[in-house]
Amino acid sequence: MAEHADEVGLGPVIAGLTAPGGEFALETVEVGGMPMRVYRRAPHTLRELWETTAAWPERTFTVYYGERLTYGEHRSLVADLAGRLLDPFGLRRGDRVAIAMRNVPEWPVAFFAAQVAGLVVVPLNAWWSAAELAWAVADSGARVVVADPERTEALTATWGADPAGAVPVVRVRGTGPQAPPGVVEWASLGLRTDGPGSVDDLPAPGPDDVATILYTSGTTGRPKGAVGTHRNHVTNLHNVALQARATALQSADVRSASSLSGAEPPAGQQGTLLMYPMFHIAGINGLVGAVLAGSKLATLHRWDPEQARAVVRSERLTRSNGVPSTTAELLDGADPQDLASLRTFGMGGAPVPPELVTRIGRELGAGVANGYGLTETTSAICANTGSDYAARPDSVGRPAPGAELRIAGPSGEPLPDGEIGELWFRGPNIVRGYWNDPDADAAAFVDGWFRSGDLGHVTDGWVYVVDRLKDVVLRGGENVYSAQVEAAIHAVPGVVEVAVYGVPHPRLGEEVAALVRGAPGADRDDDAVRAAVADRVGTFAVPAHVAWTGEPLPRTATGKIRKRELRDAFPG
Repeated sequence: MAEHADEVGLGPVIAGLTAPGGEFALETVEVGGMPMRVYRRAPHTLRELWETTAAWPERTFTVYYGERLTYGEHRSLVADLAGRLLDPFGLRRGDRVAIAMRNVPEWPVAFFAAQVAGLVVVPLNAWWSAAELAWAVADSGARVVVADPERTEALTATWGADPAGAVPVVRVRGTGPQAPPGVVEWASLGLRTDGPGSVDDLPAPGPDDVATILYTSGTTGRPKGAVGTHRNHVTNLHNVALQARATALQSADVRSASSLSGAEPPAGQQGTLLMYPMFHIAGINGLVGAVLAGSKLATLHRWDPEQARAVVRSERLTRSNGVPSTTAELLDGADPQDLASLRTFGMGGAPVPPELVTRIGRELGAGVANGYGLTETTSAICANTGSDYAARPDSVGRPAPGAELRIAGPSGEPLPDGEIGELWFRGPNIVRGYWNDPDADAAAFVDGWFRSGDLGHVTDGWVYVVDRLKDVVLRGGENVYSAQVEAAIHAVPGVVEVAVYGVPHPRLGEEVAALVRGAPGADRDDDAVRAAVADRVGTFAVPAHVAWTGEPLPRTATGKIRKRELRDAFPG
């Protein structure tokens, strides 16, 4: 039997770091009328985080193709834009600012300008239709939108037909025709890159003030706006930094860990390739994590593996953050020297195929950081890194310090070790609730607990996620967990992606279907797929239908496969 999670691996190191007097010491405070264990040390707000960057003004912050921006230049832009949002736009503390653009350098400027001014950022999905963008602006009550040309055009066209919902738009990177009425060009704001970067005259937000409204992907029904506080975001930031520190201490490579001390990083600035969109919680966490460490942050206008490999090589980036599918594409066809500087591959948003982890270690000698979380948990509420990941790659790790986990039965009752139930979480990184959606609040939040909608179990202190509550195939009285079947199929040579879902059956209720994306030239072997599932899961879970494709599976911006589309397209 495995030892308890706190007795092996990173457990003792994390316990020491979070003990009284430790670098990540915890204390109990009241948050929303409930006692919670929170990190004692700063930063406590995103504004406090931003203020730490005054220590390294000459370091590179953003890298975008041939454009570079230092931390000092970023500070100046942020301070000037914060002042413009308050005057002449007339926003006041708590007002909402929507950001609708791809991962361009103005995104972090707009984000931090709103945070230091006590405003609320509403990141809008750049993949949404014009109608969806306009709906979210109206739903959130945003008073200003900062948008790229594509999103500006979409919004103004929609408002042209229905002017009642129109709000001022600041257009970044605008070229060509004169801006339509109601659109202000970014360049006309007169923002400086050489100013003092001070916001001392602006009232500072508190830890429990609202920082963001993040809309869920909306693969089923209307998107919900998760209301995140400054405490939510910095708690997650501390959680990630703690994992990095513990991993480095265990490996005796203390210099490679993010610290809260503001100390210099190792020789040669660390850098991150951010493959997540910044409108997603994982993208925001990649952004603020880079700021904490004083790292450079490299982004692309749209995903392109060849361009990504080029920027990793030229900038000597040390970390990548993205979903497993983009990470696999980053590796495919790469010269080992292209990615030789990468030491850590952060992945989330979807299950990580074990073969991908093996490949990263074999080809690059790099490590994998994996986690489990949702928008409502402000990203990873469980983490598995370093030696822990090597020992238990099928686990999502342990709950973050300060977070409580309950494996809940049908009536919400706690289940014992090893039994499968719904994962419920409580703690300082759980969002306040949903924006203007009391029905969704009532369904998802119970006595301070957040119902994740995911099924899993805890065994010897380690958390295992087996499926979405709504993604279980009910086959003749047997529960078939799609995630387990997908993991088994990923072991078949030549499998790039796979989606497993239930389709109707007149006698069994449902039966298992699998859509498999094969690598170019690989065998499309139905028997190998079925044999892998029978061997690793059981004959009851063997897919009755196996279909193959050479095209990428449809995914949301966060990397989740759109299984509803696949079910709807099923020929049966």
